[in-house]
Amino acid sequence: MLELTGKRALVTGAARGIGAGIALALADKGADVAITYERSADRAAELVKAIEAKGRRALAIQADSADPEAIKRSVAEAVAGLGGLDILVNNAGIARYSNVDDLNLADIDALLNVNVRSAVIASGAAMPHLPEGGRIITIGSCLAERVFAPGSTLYSMTKSALLAFNRGLARDLGARDITVNLVQPGPIDTDMNPANGEHSDGLRSFTALGRYGTVEDIAAAVMFLASPSARFITGSMLAVDGGLNA
Repeated sequence: MLELTGKRALVTGAARGIGAGIALALADKGADVAITYERSADRAAELVKAIEAKGRRALAIQADSADPEAIKRSVAEAVAGLGGLDILVNNAGIARYSNVDDLNLADIDALLNVNVRSAVIASGAAMPHLPEGGRIITIGSCLAERVFAPGSTLYSMTKSALLAFNRGLARDLGARDITVNLVQPGPIDTDMNPANGEHSDGLRSFTALGRYGTVEDIAAAVMFLASPSARFITGSMLAVDGGLNA
């Protein structure tokens, strides 16, 4: 079903991996899609072509998610290019793992700026444009609620911050009938975290299902939250983690 026909969406950090999967799924559901990317211009261009091949409008915007002005510009360009904005997916994120005493200030700033600040700024920039029934969906992490390995303290901290942001923003936007929800992926087979990677066996062992998920699993959760079926769901967290936090 094309539940999102006529909707206009922006997915941040979407040249590859989970973001690209979300962008394609939005197009499959009928939405026009803008994406942001930092360096992967070729992959972003390929994604635009794939979306256009589905009969949708598509736009790739170069923007560093650590740069507040670039984030604001990307929202403005998405609104101008698509003629408005109905759905924002805060997908951009980075991972750096180390003990707290080994992380330098640049690492700490990068984690906070991309994983937390970018979602806040993008949401704030999008809010004036979102109509009644609009959607803000943020991609977090299963590590927000369970720090099961050394070296992930600061990364987990940034993802935990999104829980409070999600709940608070849902309150802020409830009167406008705009829903705000958080998707928390577990181990997902991507370039950044391949199912045959160095630590993949350990990650699989933490899940109840004993396997990795796919980008399609995350995209399906986002499609549900973006759809009319989720109109009474806001301020919620949806774990798509194979039971890692069960």
